[in-house]
Amino acid sequence: MSKQNIAQWEEKFSTPEYQFGTAPNGFLVRENSRLKPQAKVLCIADGEGRNSIWLAEQGHRVHAVEAAMNAIEKARALALERGVTVKHEQVDLEDWEWPVEQYDAVVAIFIQFTDTVGRARMFAQMAAALRPSGVLLLEGYGPGQLAYGTGGPKSLDHLYAVDELRTAFPTLTVALLEEYDVKLDEGPRHRGMSSLVDLVAVKP
Repeated sequence: MSKQNIAQWEEKFSTPEYQFGTAPNGFLVRENSRLKPQAKVLCIADGEGRNSIWLAEQGHRVHAVEAAMNAIEKARALALERGVTVKHEQVDLEDWEWPVEQYDAVVAIFIQFTDTVGRARMFAQMAAALRPSGVLLLEGYGPGQLAYGTGGPKSLDHLYAVDELRTAFPTLTVALLEEYDVKLDEGPRHRGMSSLVDLVAVKP
């Protein structure tokens, strides 16, 4: 991620209000049963911590990475308030030396800050980070989101297409892939009717 983009996220996360709320993402809650007990989980671009902290509350061992320090500070405050421990680390995912086969699950919720080339590289790194039998949980906006305008990227090449995701993880087995419209209420930046794509994939 460019320094300019990181600075923009720092500004977005600088307010006291949690921009995406403090409740966990609905897709993550629905699919959490796919994770084994006390799983070692990597949360990518975790923002203000709503998802990593909820996972820690479920008993998982969570490593949350995020580029914006303002977001990490809010996530640490929320973890302290909730009485859970999360390993928070400031990283730029495009430069990070991703761990290999270290996690039972990788959680990637609305990480749509890169184009198709950068995304393909990141997808390969996500798959490599999983241990055998590890689970990838990924949710993002689909192309229909441009018409709704209720959050997310304004560029089509930053959105997820079902056909793209079906073949994006050749080393994983797709367990769930669906596109649907739903009304979100996840903080001021994710509110209103939205076009979503969900993917669950497992490493053999």
